[in-house]
Amino acid sequence: MSTVDETIQGMKAKFNASAAAGLDLVFQFNITDAEDYYLIVKDGACDFHKGESADANVTLIMDSETMQGVISGETDGMQAFMAGKLRAEGDMMLALKLSELFPS
Repeated sequence: MSTVDETIQGMKAKFNASAAAGLDLVFQFNITDAEDYYLIVKDGACDFHKGESADANVTLIMDSETMQGVISGETDGMQAFMAGKLRAEGDMMLALKLSELFPS
């Protein structure tokens, strides 16, 4: 299992279903040094898939180390963004929603 796979499994365990109530969103994770994933958040549930989604509301571009740090809470997502380690395309405000959906 890759580091990204382990990070995804950790995200599933931390998922806050109440924060996802009424949402219908797709988050694309483009990992520069590993496989890409997308996350569908719909009706209080989350579902991860490998690959790319044509329906992404926001795309987050980073390396696997940055992803692991942001998800674990060791790295502040906004600091990673400001330092250029994390890029967002699409509805950037949705990227902030991730911290509610997956609290550290």
